[in-house]
Amino acid sequence: MTASKTSFAHGQLKSIVERIERLEEEKKVIAGDIKEVYAEAKANGFDTKILRKVISLRKKEAAEREEEQSMLDVYLAALGMIPGEAEEAA
Repeated sequence: MTASKTSFAHGQLKSIVERIERLEEEKKVIAGDIKEVYAEAKANGFDTKILRKVISLRKKEAAEREEEQSMLDVYLAALGMIPGEAEEAA
């Protein structure tokens, strides 16, 4: 490698590292903000575990949610965890 190529690679590498560091710092700030919103929700009587599940479900397409729910229903029924289904399975 020539001096100009290594200088360019050095500059590019430094720029990439600095961008990643800046984004990591922003990520920490955002994570803190999210934590505060969940604390606010909890203080107002909301169940944060359920809120997290709602957020997770909202990220998915309707078809994906329906497929997961169908599979969950099948598993729960097989384990006798759905009222009325246990008698039918037996």
